[in-house]
Amino acid sequence: MEITNKNIEKTPKIQKAPVIIALTGKGGVGKTSLSALFVRQLTEAFPDKKILAIDADPAVGLAMALGVDVKMTVDDIRNMFIKTAQTDQAAAIEMLGEAKYRMFDALVERKNLSFLAIGRPESAGCYCKVNAYLKEIISMLAGNFDYVVIDGEAGIEQVNRRVMEKVTHLLLVSDASKKGIEVAKTIHEVAKDLVMFDQSGIIINRMPDLNLVDQLELEPLQLLSCIEDDKAMALSDMLGKSVYEIDASSPIYQGGVEALKNLGIL
Repeated sequence: MEITNKNIEKTPKIQKAPVIIALTGKGGVGKTSLSALFVRQLTEAFPDKKILAIDADPAVGLAMALGVDVKMTVDDIRNMFIKTAQTDQAAAIEMLGEAKYRMFDALVERKNLSFLAIGRPESAGCYCKVNAYLKEIISMLAGNFDYVVIDGEAGIEQVNRRVMEKVTHLLLVSDASKKGIEVAKTIHEVAKDLVMFDQSGIIINRMPDLNLVDQLELEPLQLLSCIEDDKAMALSDMLGKSVYEIDASSPIYQGGVEALKNLGIL
């Protein structure tokens, strides 16, 4: 059969599954800074692609790192459903039907970047069906993007609660401390049973001496990047600057690029 422009126009476009990068690890190791840098690097490398940044940390630190002003979180929407359900079940069901559109209202958009904040963590005994439905909506929302970067809550809790249930790349972030690395290994072991992912690896941040990398006990984790202690990044954090002000030659920026290249994303 001869292929013509008319034939091509009639061929349905297949939506490629998004690349979903989730970062987790012990608190205070630079996970949020790296998440923000990944967002910057993806938006710069792929200006024609749609990038979604999800801040799953209740502290909403990713928003500050990206210079984003958050007006509404997913938890705000969830609480609206719960409050309405307490007084009007019919109205609550109607609201759930509009959940996807309310999620779009919560998005902060800037060029090819969209930002969504999860908000506070779920409390025990709360409206599980509502929470499950909202997680499903977030999953549907991610399907509208080419790349998704999730800044997870510090520690293992979100993996246990399956907040990050299906990702393509699970990245563990640690400093050079034995404690940080052991936390990363524990998260990885738990994630193997609870999270579906294609690739995983560890990024060592704030390494005091790159010549000592071989002394780190990282197995079975794959080392994606080892980043020396970056004083410029520390100063930027102290001053509350966004990662867009970090020089591209800085150790942490270059370390982020190295990790993305080792994953085959850049």
